[in-house]
Amino acid sequence: MRCIFCNSPDSKVLDSRHIEDGNAIKRRRECIVCKKRFTTYEKAEETSIIIVKKNGRRDLFDKDKLLKGILKASQKTKVTMEQAEDMVNEIERQLLNNGSKEVKSELIGQLVMDQLQKVDPVAYVRFASVYREFKDVETFRKEIDSLLKTKKNDDSRS
Repeated sequence: MRCIFCNSPDSKVLDSRHIEDGNAIKRRRECIVCKKRFTTYEKAEETSIIIVKKNGRRDLFDKDKLLKGILKASQKTKVTMEQAEDMVNEIERQLLNNGSKEVKSELIGQLVMDQLQKVDPVAYVRFASVYREFKDVETFRKEIDSLLKTKKNDDSRS
C-alpha cells in the first residue's frame, strides 16, 4: 500500500481490526520512509446491485445515498450513526443474499421502513411519508394508527 503522504510503496501494519460484522478489515499503517500514519480498509469486492427505479431508470446501489436517507429521516431522534450504518449494512446483506442482480427500489424502501420501525417510530413515519408520498394529514394519521396498533400487539405478546 502506497503512503498517502509521500507515495512510498513501503509501509507497515500497526493494527488490524474487523469491521462491518467481519466483512472488512481496517488497518492502521505507518510509512517506513516518512513515518506518518494512515488508515486503509480492505473489503472483498462484491457484485454490483442495480436498482430499478419507479420510472424504469437503473442506478447502481449506493450505500452512502441510503445512509443519507436514513440519517435525514432520523434527524433529532435517538437513532445513532452506528445504528444507521448497521441498518445500511443489513439491507445490503439482504440484497446480496437475494441473489438477483437487479432489485426494485420499492424493495429497498420497504427494507428501510422495516429497519426504522424496529428502531424509532418517528424516523419510520418520516421516511414512510416521503417514500409512500403521503398527500394529506389523513394518510399520516392512518400510518400512525397502524404503527400504534402494531406496537400494541407487540406489547401484548411480551
